[in-house]
Amino acid sequence: MIKFLDRHEKFVTRALEIFPGLLAWGIIFLPAIGGLFMPNIVAYALLVFIVYWFFKSFKAAFFSIIGYFMVKEWSKIDWKKRWEENKNQSKFKNWKDIKHVVIIPTYNESVKILKKPLDSLKNQKQIDTKNLYVIVTLEKRAEGSKERAKELESIYGKSFGYFFTTLHPDGLPGEIRGIASNQTWGAKQIKKHLDKLNIDLGNFTVTKGDADTVFHPNYFAALGFQFAMDKKRYIKIWQSPLFWYNNFHKIPFPIKMLGVIGHAIQISELLEPSRLVFNQSVYSMSFELLYETGYWHTDIIPEDWHFFLQAFFHTKGEVQVDPIYIPTHIDAPESKSWLGTMKNRYKQCKRHAWGASDIPYAIKESIRHPEIPPLKRVMRVYKLIETHVVWSTNWFLLTLGATLPAVINPEFSRTSLGYNLPKMAESILTICLIALVVMVIIDLKLRPKKAKPDTIFKAIKEVLQWVTFPLITLPMSVLPGLHAQTMLMFGKRLEYKTTDKV
Repeated sequence: MIKFLDRHEKFVTRALEIFPGLLAWGIIFLPAIGGLFMPNIVAYALLVFIVYWFFKSFKAAFFSIIGYFMVKEWSKIDWKKRWEENKNQSKFKNWKDIKHVVIIPTYNESVKILKKPLDSLKNQKQIDTKNLYVIVTLEKRAEGSKERAKELESIYGKSFGYFFTTLHPDGLPGEIRGIASNQTWGAKQIKKHLDKLNIDLGNFTVTKGDADTVFHPNYFAALGFQFAMDKKRYIKIWQSPLFWYNNFHKIPFPIKMLGVIGHAIQISELLEPSRLVFNQSVYSMSFELLYETGYWHTDIIPEDWHFFLQAFFHTKGEVQVDPIYIPTHIDAPESKSWLGTMKNRYKQCKRHAWGASDIPYAIKESIRHPEIPPLKRVMRVYKLIETHVVWSTNWFLLTLGATLPAVINPEFSRTSLGYNLPKMAESILTICLIALVVMVIIDLKLRPKKAKPDTIFKAIKEVLQWVTFPLITLPMSVLPGLHAQTMLMFGKRLEYKTTDKV
Protein backbone atom coordinates (compact mmCIF):
# COMPACT_ATOMS: atom_id res chain seq x y z
CA MET A 1 0.00 0.00 0.00
CA ILE A 2 2.84 2.40 0.88
CA LYS A 3 4.64 1.57 -2.38
CA PHE A 4 1.47 2.21 -4.38
CA LEU A 5 1.01 5.54 -2.59
CA ASP A 6 4.60 6.57 -3.28
CA ARG A 7 4.30 5.69 -6.98
CA HIS A 8 0.91 7.34 -7.51
CA GLU A 9 0.82 10.02 -4.83
CA LYS A 10 -0.41 12.78 -7.15
CA PHE A 11 -3.31 10.63 -8.35
CA VAL A 12 -4.18 9.46 -4.81
CA THR A 13 -4.07 13.03 -3.45
CA ARG A 14 -6.37 14.28 -6.19
CA ALA A 15 -8.82 11.42 -5.60
CA LEU A 16 -8.86 12.13 -1.87
CA GLU A 17 -9.45 15.84 -2.52
CA ILE A 18 -12.53 14.93 -4.55
CA PHE A 19 -13.83 12.57 -1.85
CA PRO A 20 -15.25 15.02 0.80
CA GLY A 21 -17.19 17.12 -1.71
CA LEU A 22 -18.42 14.09 -3.65
CA LEU A 23 -19.59 12.45 -0.43
CA ALA A 24 -21.33 15.64 0.74
CA TRP A 25 -23.18 16.19 -2.55
CA GLY A 26 -24.10 12.50 -2.66
CA ILE A 27 -25.63 12.70 0.81
CA ILE A 28 -27.52 15.90 -0.08
CA PHE A 29 -29.12 14.31 -3.16
CA LEU A 30 -29.68 10.92 -1.52
CA PRO A 31 -33.20 11.64 -0.14
CA ALA A 32 -34.39 12.81 -3.57
CA ILE A 33 -32.73 10.22 -5.83
CA GLY A 34 -32.79 7.37 -3.33
CA GLY A 35 -36.43 8.15 -2.55
CA LEU A 36 -37.31 7.07 -6.08
CA PHE A 37 -35.41 3.78 -6.21
CA MET A 38 -34.87 2.59 -2.62
CA PRO A 39 -37.16 4.67 -0.36
CA ASN A 40 -37.17 2.24 2.56
CA ILE A 41 -33.37 2.17 2.81
CA VAL A 42 -33.21 5.96 2.53
CA ALA A 43 -35.91 6.37 5.19
CA TYR A 44 -34.09 4.18 7.69
CA ALA A 45 -30.80 5.93 6.92
CA LEU A 46 -32.45 9.30 7.60
CA LEU A 47 -33.86 8.02 10.89
CA VAL A 48 -30.40 6.83 11.89
CA PHE A 49 -28.99 10.29 11.16
CA ILE A 50 -31.77 12.05 13.07
CA VAL A 51 -31.20 9.79 16.09
CA TYR A 52 -27.46 10.51 15.75
CA TRP A 53 -28.28 14.25 15.78
CA PHE A 54 -30.49 13.76 18.85
CA PHE A 55 -27.63 12.04 20.67
CA LYS A 56 -25.12 14.68 19.51
CA SER A 57 -27.38 17.54 20.65
CA PHE A 58 -27.99 16.19 24.14
CA LYS A 59 -24.37 15.15 24.56
CA ALA A 60 -23.33 18.74 23.78
CA ALA A 61 -25.94 20.09 26.22
CA PHE A 62 -24.94 17.67 28.99
CA PHE A 63 -21.21 18.31 28.70
CA SER A 64 -21.73 22.06 28.37
CA ILE A 65 -23.42 22.00 31.80
CA ILE A 66 -20.44 20.17 33.30
CA GLY A 67 -18.08 22.47 31.39
CA TYR A 68 -19.81 25.54 32.81
CA PHE A 69 -19.04 24.44 36.38
CA MET A 70 -15.48 23.50 35.37
CA VAL A 71 -14.94 27.00 33.93
CA LYS A 72 -16.26 28.63 37.09
CA GLU A 73 -14.07 26.44 39.31
CA TRP A 74 -10.85 26.79 37.31
CA SER A 75 -11.16 30.56 37.07
CA LYS A 76 -10.99 30.82 40.87
CA ILE A 77 -8.04 28.50 41.53
CA ASP A 78 -4.78 29.90 42.88
CA TRP A 79 -2.51 27.91 40.57
CA LYS A 80 0.73 29.03 42.15
CA LYS A 81 -0.52 27.91 45.56
CA ARG A 82 -1.67 24.59 44.12
CA TRP A 83 1.78 24.11 42.60
CA GLU A 84 3.40 24.85 46.00
CA GLU A 85 1.23 22.15 47.54
CA ASN A 86 2.22 19.62 44.87
CA LYS A 87 5.72 20.68 43.84
CA ASN A 88 7.27 17.42 44.99
CA GLN A 89 5.51 15.83 42.00
CA SER A 90 6.63 18.58 39.61
CA LYS A 91 9.52 18.50 37.16
CA PHE A 92 10.31 22.09 38.14
CA LYS A 93 11.63 23.01 41.57
CA ASN A 94 10.89 26.70 41.16
CA TRP A 95 7.66 28.25 39.84
CA LYS A 96 9.75 30.83 37.96
CA ASP A 97 11.52 28.09 35.99
CA ILE A 98 8.37 27.65 33.88
CA LYS A 99 8.52 30.05 30.94
CA HIS A 100 6.10 30.82 28.14
CA VAL A 101 6.61 31.90 24.54
CA VAL A 102 3.59 33.65 23.00
CA ILE A 103 3.38 34.14 19.23
CA ILE A 104 0.95 36.75 17.90
CA PRO A 105 0.69 36.50 14.10
CA THR A 106 -0.74 39.56 12.35
CA TYR A 107 -1.17 40.98 8.87
CA ASN A 108 -2.63 44.50 8.73
CA GLU A 109 -4.23 44.85 12.18
CA SER A 110 -3.72 48.23 13.82
CA VAL A 111 -1.78 48.84 17.02
CA LYS A 112 -5.13 49.49 18.71
CA ILE A 113 -6.30 45.98 17.81
CA LEU A 114 -3.00 44.36 18.80
CA LYS A 115 -3.23 45.95 22.23
CA LYS A 116 -5.98 43.43 23.05
CA PRO A 117 -3.72 40.36 23.30
CA LEU A 118 -0.70 42.30 24.53
CA ASP A 119 -2.55 44.06 27.34
CA SER A 120 -4.11 40.75 28.39
CA LEU A 121 -0.58 39.32 28.62
CA LYS A 122 0.56 42.29 30.73
CA ASN A 123 -2.37 41.60 33.07
CA GLN A 124 -1.52 37.97 33.80
CA LYS A 125 -1.80 37.01 37.47
CA GLN A 126 -0.04 34.41 39.64
CA ILE A 127 3.02 34.43 37.37
CA ASP A 128 5.89 36.84 36.81
CA THR A 129 5.27 38.49 33.43
CA LYS A 130 9.05 38.50 32.99
CA ASN A 131 8.58 34.79 32.27
CA LEU A 132 6.61 35.68 29.16
CA TYR A 133 8.58 35.81 25.89
CA VAL A 134 6.32 37.58 23.41
CA ILE A 135 6.81 37.91 19.67
CA VAL A 136 4.53 39.74 17.24
CA THR A 137 5.05 38.49 13.69
CA LEU A 138 4.03 41.07 11.12
CA GLU A 139 3.95 40.67 7.34
CA LYS A 140 6.70 42.63 5.60
CA ARG A 141 4.45 43.14 2.56
CA ALA A 142 1.70 44.82 4.63
CA GLU A 143 1.59 48.60 4.38
CA GLY A 144 2.90 50.32 7.50
CA SER A 145 4.23 47.13 9.10
CA LYS A 146 7.60 48.64 10.05
CA GLU A 147 5.95 51.64 11.72
CA ARG A 148 3.54 49.40 13.65
CA ALA A 149 6.45 47.21 14.76
CA LYS A 150 8.37 50.21 16.11
CA GLU A 151 5.30 51.54 17.93
CA LEU A 152 4.61 48.17 19.56
CA GLU A 153 8.23 47.88 20.71
CA SER A 154 8.11 51.36 22.22
CA ILE A 155 4.94 50.47 24.17
CA TYR A 156 5.68 46.89 25.26
CA GLY A 157 9.46 46.62 25.03
CA LYS A 158 9.92 46.46 28.81
CA SER A 159 6.65 44.75 29.75
CA PHE A 160 7.84 41.14 29.48
CA GLY A 161 10.93 39.02 29.91
CA TYR A 162 11.45 39.42 26.20
CA PHE A 163 9.42 41.28 23.58
CA PHE A 164 10.22 41.79 19.95
CA THR A 165 8.60 42.11 16.57
CA THR A 166 9.67 40.53 13.34
CA LEU A 167 8.72 41.07 9.71
CA HIS A 168 7.90 37.91 7.78
CA PRO A 169 9.29 38.16 4.22
CA ASP A 170 6.92 37.44 1.37
CA GLY A 171 7.45 34.60 -1.10
CA LEU A 172 9.87 32.37 0.79
CA PRO A 173 10.44 28.97 -0.90
CA GLY A 174 7.79 26.39 -0.02
CA GLU A 175 5.43 28.95 1.54
CA ILE A 176 1.99 30.23 0.71
CA ARG A 177 0.55 33.36 2.24
CA GLY A 178 -1.24 32.59 5.47
CA ILE A 179 -1.07 32.36 9.21
CA ALA A 180 0.93 29.10 9.23
CA SER A 181 3.92 30.51 7.34
CA ASN A 182 3.74 33.70 9.42
CA GLN A 183 3.86 32.01 12.81
CA THR A 184 6.45 29.45 11.71
CA TRP A 185 8.73 32.35 10.81
CA GLY A 186 8.09 33.91 14.23
CA ALA A 187 8.73 30.64 16.08
CA LYS A 188 12.03 30.12 14.28
CA GLN A 189 13.14 33.67 15.09
CA ILE A 190 12.52 33.26 18.80
CA LYS A 191 14.15 29.82 18.75
CA LYS A 192 17.34 31.47 17.44
CA HIS A 193 17.18 33.94 20.30
CA LEU A 194 16.71 31.20 22.93
CA ASP A 195 19.66 29.31 21.44
CA LYS A 196 21.85 32.41 21.77
CA LEU A 197 20.87 32.73 25.42
CA ASN A 198 21.55 29.01 25.91
CA ILE A 199 18.15 28.54 27.60
CA ASP A 200 16.77 25.02 28.04
CA LEU A 201 13.92 24.60 25.56
CA GLY A 202 12.36 22.02 27.91
CA ASN A 203 11.31 24.81 30.28
CA PHE A 204 9.14 26.54 27.69
CA THR A 205 5.59 26.30 26.57
CA VAL A 206 4.59 28.06 23.35
CA THR A 207 1.16 29.58 22.84
CA LYS A 208 -0.19 30.47 19.44
CA GLY A 209 -2.45 33.51 19.77
CA ASP A 210 -4.28 35.77 17.35
CA ALA A 211 -4.49 39.53 16.87
CA ASP A 212 -7.85 39.58 18.70
CA THR A 213 -7.06 37.13 21.52
CA VAL A 214 -7.78 38.23 25.07
CA PHE A 215 -6.29 35.76 27.53
CA HIS A 216 -7.89 35.22 30.93
CA PRO A 217 -5.68 36.69 33.72
CA ASN A 218 -5.07 33.18 35.08
CA TYR A 219 -4.48 31.44 31.73
CA PHE A 220 -0.70 31.17 31.93
CA ALA A 221 -0.74 30.23 35.60
CA ALA A 222 -3.11 27.36 34.78
CA LEU A 223 -1.00 26.42 31.75
CA GLY A 224 2.17 26.51 33.84
CA PHE A 225 0.64 24.21 36.44
CA GLN A 226 -0.51 21.68 33.82
CA PHE A 227 2.89 21.81 32.14
CA ALA A 228 4.74 21.33 35.43
CA MET A 229 2.63 18.44 36.70
CA ASP A 230 1.97 16.42 33.53
CA LYS A 231 4.51 13.65 32.98
CA LYS A 232 3.58 13.65 29.29
CA ARG A 233 4.03 17.42 28.98
CA TYR A 234 6.12 17.14 25.82
CA ILE A 235 3.39 15.36 23.85
CA LYS A 236 0.45 17.48 24.98
CA ILE A 237 -1.47 20.34 23.40
CA TRP A 238 -3.58 22.46 25.74
CA GLN A 239 -6.82 24.04 24.59
CA SER A 240 -9.10 26.50 26.35
CA PRO A 241 -12.70 27.18 25.27
CA LEU A 242 -12.84 30.10 22.81
CA PHE A 243 -15.71 32.56 23.20
CA TRP A 244 -16.66 35.45 20.88
CA TYR A 245 -17.22 37.78 23.81
CA ASN A 246 -14.85 40.61 22.80
CA ASN A 247 -17.48 42.17 20.54
CA PHE A 248 -20.53 39.98 21.25
CA HIS A 249 -22.58 43.02 22.24
CA LYS A 250 -22.03 44.66 18.83
CA ILE A 251 -22.57 41.88 16.30
CA PRO A 252 -25.87 41.15 14.49
CA PHE A 253 -28.01 38.43 16.00
CA PRO A 254 -27.48 35.90 13.17
CA ILE A 255 -23.77 35.84 14.04
CA LYS A 256 -24.55 35.83 17.74
CA MET A 257 -26.73 32.70 17.37
CA LEU A 258 -23.88 30.81 15.73
CA GLY A 259 -21.58 31.94 18.54
CA VAL A 260 -23.94 30.69 21.24
CA ILE A 261 -24.01 27.21 19.72
CA GLY A 262 -20.29 27.31 19.03
CA HIS A 263 -19.49 28.19 22.65
CA ALA A 264 -21.48 25.25 24.00
CA ILE A 265 -19.85 22.89 21.51
CA GLN A 266 -16.40 24.23 22.43
CA ILE A 267 -16.93 23.42 26.11
CA SER A 268 -18.56 20.05 25.50
CA GLU A 269 -15.87 18.84 23.08
CA LEU A 270 -13.17 19.47 25.67
CA LEU A 271 -14.99 16.91 27.83
CA GLU A 272 -15.37 14.43 24.97
CA PRO A 273 -14.94 10.91 26.52
CA SER A 274 -13.42 9.52 23.31
CA ARG A 275 -10.63 12.16 23.54
CA LEU A 276 -10.93 12.69 19.76
CA VAL A 277 -10.31 16.40 20.26
CA PHE A 278 -8.42 18.73 17.93
CA ASN A 279 -6.84 22.04 18.92
CA GLN A 280 -8.39 25.20 17.51
CA SER A 281 -7.22 28.72 16.76
CA VAL A 282 -5.58 29.60 20.11
CA TYR A 283 -3.70 26.81 21.89
CA SER A 284 -0.53 25.93 23.79
CA MET A 285 2.07 23.16 23.79
CA SER A 286 5.65 22.55 24.83
CA PHE A 287 8.19 24.31 22.65
CA GLU A 288 9.88 20.93 22.29
CA LEU A 289 6.80 19.46 20.62
CA LEU A 290 6.61 22.38 18.19
CA TYR A 291 10.32 22.14 17.38
CA GLU A 292 10.47 18.35 17.08
CA THR A 293 7.35 18.30 14.88
CA GLY A 294 9.00 20.77 12.50
CA TYR A 295 6.85 23.81 13.27
CA TRP A 296 3.68 24.48 11.28
CA HIS A 297 3.72 23.42 7.65
CA THR A 298 4.04 26.57 5.58
CA ASP A 299 2.09 25.44 2.52
CA ILE A 300 -1.33 25.04 4.13
CA ILE A 301 -4.12 27.43 5.13
CA PRO A 302 -5.98 26.04 8.18
CA GLU A 303 -3.06 25.29 10.52
CA ASP A 304 -4.65 24.23 13.80
CA TRP A 305 -6.09 20.77 13.04
CA HIS A 306 -3.30 20.23 10.52
CA PHE A 307 -0.67 20.80 13.19
CA PHE A 308 -2.38 18.25 15.42
CA LEU A 309 -2.14 15.73 12.59
CA GLN A 310 1.54 16.60 12.10
CA ALA A 311 2.18 15.99 15.79
CA PHE A 312 -0.02 12.87 15.83
CA PHE A 313 2.05 11.14 13.17
CA HIS A 314 5.36 12.48 14.51
CA THR A 315 4.67 11.12 18.02
CA LYS A 316 3.32 7.81 16.65
CA GLY A 317 -0.21 8.64 17.75
CA GLU A 318 0.69 9.65 21.30
CA VAL A 319 -0.06 13.38 21.19
CA GLN A 320 -3.24 14.44 22.95
CA VAL A 321 -5.25 17.61 23.46
CA ASP A 322 -5.97 18.37 27.12
CA PRO A 323 -8.39 21.05 28.32
CA ILE A 324 -7.68 24.23 30.20
CA TYR A 325 -11.11 25.22 31.49
CA ILE A 326 -10.32 28.91 31.49
CA PRO A 327 -12.05 30.82 28.69
CA THR A 328 -10.17 32.77 26.08
CA HIS A 329 -12.08 35.62 24.47
CA ILE A 330 -11.79 36.40 20.77
CA ASP A 331 -13.65 38.54 18.23
CA ALA A 332 -16.68 37.37 16.32
CA PRO A 333 -16.62 38.25 12.61
CA GLU A 334 -17.56 41.92 12.29
CA SER A 335 -17.48 44.72 9.77
CA LYS A 336 -18.63 48.32 9.57
CA SER A 337 -22.00 47.32 8.10
CA TRP A 338 -24.56 44.55 8.68
CA LEU A 339 -23.99 43.11 5.20
CA GLY A 340 -20.23 43.41 5.60
CA THR A 341 -20.42 41.40 8.82
CA MET A 342 -22.39 38.66 7.04
CA LYS A 343 -19.77 38.55 4.29
CA ASN A 344 -16.95 38.37 6.81
CA ARG A 345 -18.64 35.48 8.57
CA TYR A 346 -19.10 33.61 5.28
CA LYS A 347 -15.45 34.10 4.32
CA GLN A 348 -14.20 33.07 7.76
CA CYS A 349 -16.40 29.98 7.81
CA LYS A 350 -15.28 28.97 4.31
CA ARG A 351 -11.64 29.35 5.37
CA HIS A 352 -12.22 27.13 8.41
CA ALA A 353 -14.08 24.60 6.26
CA TRP A 354 -11.03 24.44 3.99
CA GLY A 355 -9.77 22.13 6.72
CA ALA A 356 -11.35 19.40 4.59
CA SER A 357 -8.05 19.62 2.70
CA ASP A 358 -6.51 17.87 5.73
CA ILE A 359 -8.42 14.68 4.87
CA PRO A 360 -6.02 13.63 2.07
CA TYR A 361 -3.04 14.38 4.30
CA ALA A 362 -4.50 12.38 7.22
CA ILE A 363 -5.33 9.34 5.07
CA LYS A 364 -1.96 9.29 3.31
CA GLU A 365 0.00 9.67 6.54
CA SER A 366 -2.13 6.95 8.18
CA ILE A 367 -1.02 4.59 5.42
CA ARG A 368 2.61 5.62 5.91
CA HIS A 369 2.54 5.04 9.68
CA PRO A 370 1.62 1.39 10.27
CA GLU A 371 3.40 1.56 13.65
CA ILE A 372 0.41 3.51 15.03
CA PRO A 373 -2.37 1.16 16.18
CA PRO A 374 -4.95 0.82 13.38
CA LEU A 375 -7.89 1.86 15.58
CA LYS A 376 -6.13 5.10 16.54
CA ARG A 377 -5.53 5.98 12.91
CA VAL A 378 -9.03 5.04 11.80
CA MET A 379 -10.73 7.02 14.57
CA ARG A 380 -8.72 10.17 13.87
CA VAL A 381 -9.51 10.02 10.17
CA TYR A 382 -13.16 9.23 10.95
CA LYS A 383 -13.44 12.26 13.25
CA LEU A 384 -12.00 14.49 10.54
CA ILE A 385 -14.37 13.20 7.86
CA GLU A 386 -17.39 13.18 10.18
CA THR A 387 -16.86 16.80 11.20
CA HIS A 388 -16.56 18.16 7.68
CA VAL A 389 -19.27 16.06 6.04
CA VAL A 390 -21.84 16.66 8.79
CA TRP A 391 -20.94 20.37 8.64
CA SER A 392 -21.93 20.65 4.97
CA THR A 393 -24.93 18.29 4.90
CA ASN A 394 -26.80 18.46 8.22
CA TRP A 395 -29.18 21.28 7.22
CA PHE A 396 -30.43 19.43 4.14
CA LEU A 397 -30.99 16.17 6.01
CA LEU A 398 -32.69 17.75 9.01
CA THR A 399 -34.97 20.22 7.22
CA LEU A 400 -35.76 18.47 3.93
CA GLY A 401 -34.58 14.88 4.21
CA ALA A 402 -37.60 13.31 5.91
CA THR A 403 -40.17 14.90 3.56
CA LEU A 404 -38.46 14.49 0.17
CA PRO A 405 -38.84 10.70 -0.30
CA ALA A 406 -42.61 10.89 0.17
CA VAL A 407 -42.95 13.98 -2.04
CA ILE A 408 -40.89 12.50 -4.87
CA ASN A 409 -42.34 9.00 -4.55
CA PRO A 410 -46.14 9.20 -3.93
CA GLU A 411 -46.36 5.42 -3.72
CA PHE A 412 -43.91 5.42 -0.81
CA SER A 413 -45.97 8.14 0.93
CA ARG A 414 -48.88 5.69 1.14
CA THR A 415 -46.82 3.15 3.11
CA SER A 416 -46.70 3.16 6.89
CA LEU A 417 -43.02 4.12 6.89
CA GLY A 418 -43.50 6.87 4.30
CA TYR A 419 -46.44 8.34 6.21
CA ASN A 420 -44.75 8.23 9.61
CA LEU A 421 -41.20 9.27 8.64
CA PRO A 422 -41.87 13.05 8.68
CA LYS A 423 -43.84 12.74 11.92
CA MET A 424 -41.08 10.76 13.65
CA ALA A 425 -38.43 13.19 12.42
CA GLU A 426 -40.45 16.19 13.61
CA SER A 427 -40.99 14.65 17.06
CA ILE A 428 -37.32 13.81 17.58
CA LEU A 429 -36.10 17.21 16.37
CA THR A 430 -38.67 19.01 18.52
CA ILE A 431 -37.26 17.25 21.59
CA CYS A 432 -33.81 18.46 20.48
CA LEU A 433 -35.01 21.99 21.19
CA ILE A 434 -34.54 21.18 24.89
CA ALA A 435 -30.82 20.73 24.26
CA LEU A 436 -30.76 24.04 22.38
CA VAL A 437 -32.41 25.84 25.30
CA VAL A 438 -29.83 24.37 27.69
CA MET A 439 -26.96 25.60 25.49
CA VAL A 440 -28.48 29.09 25.27
CA ILE A 441 -28.83 29.28 29.07
CA ILE A 442 -25.24 28.11 29.60
CA ASP A 443 -23.98 30.76 27.20
CA LEU A 444 -26.01 33.48 28.94
CA LYS A 445 -24.52 32.51 32.29
CA LEU A 446 -20.99 32.54 30.91
CA ARG A 447 -21.24 35.91 29.16
CA PRO A 448 -19.54 38.94 30.69
CA LYS A 449 -21.90 41.75 31.61
CA LYS A 450 -21.31 43.78 28.43
CA ALA A 451 -22.30 40.80 26.27
CA LYS A 452 -25.67 40.27 27.98
CA PRO A 453 -28.91 41.99 26.91
CA ASP A 454 -29.19 45.05 29.16
CA THR A 455 -32.93 45.71 28.79
CA ILE A 456 -36.07 43.57 28.92
CA PHE A 457 -36.83 44.56 25.33
CA LYS A 458 -33.43 43.32 24.11
CA ALA A 459 -33.84 40.08 26.07
CA ILE A 460 -37.28 39.41 24.52
CA LYS A 461 -35.96 40.31 21.08
CA GLU A 462 -33.04 37.90 21.50
CA VAL A 463 -35.39 35.07 22.47
CA LEU A 464 -37.80 35.70 19.58
CA GLN A 465 -35.02 35.84 17.01
CA TRP A 466 -34.18 32.18 17.60
CA VAL A 467 -37.09 31.21 15.33
CA THR A 468 -34.85 32.28 12.43
CA PHE A 469 -32.08 29.85 13.42
CA PRO A 470 -32.79 27.25 10.69
CA LEU A 471 -32.71 30.02 8.08
CA ILE A 472 -29.44 31.48 9.40
CA THR A 473 -27.45 28.23 9.59
CA LEU A 474 -27.82 27.53 5.87
CA PRO A 475 -26.01 30.64 4.47
CA MET A 476 -23.79 31.31 7.49
CA SER A 477 -22.54 27.79 8.27
CA VAL A 478 -23.60 25.02 5.89
CA LEU A 479 -23.12 26.71 2.50
CA PRO A 480 -19.60 28.03 3.29
CA GLY A 481 -18.64 24.48 4.25
CA LEU A 482 -20.13 23.06 1.09
CA HIS A 483 -18.50 25.85 -0.94
CA ALA A 484 -15.04 24.97 0.39
CA GLN A 485 -15.50 21.23 -0.22
CA THR A 486 -16.79 21.86 -3.76
CA MET A 487 -13.79 24.07 -4.53
CA LEU A 488 -11.49 21.32 -3.28
CA MET A 489 -13.39 18.74 -5.35
CA PHE A 490 -12.84 20.74 -8.55
CA GLY A 491 -9.17 21.36 -7.82
CA LYS A 492 -9.48 25.05 -7.03
CA ARG A 493 -7.34 26.61 -4.30
CA LEU A 494 -8.35 28.93 -1.52
CA GLU A 495 -6.43 32.17 -1.05
CA TYR A 496 -5.89 33.13 2.58
CA LYS A 497 -7.75 36.32 3.48
CA THR A 498 -7.78 37.68 7.00
CA THR A 499 -11.07 38.61 8.64
CA ASP A 500 -11.40 42.37 9.12
CA LYS A 501 -11.05 43.59 12.69
CA VAL A 502 -13.14 46.59 13.73
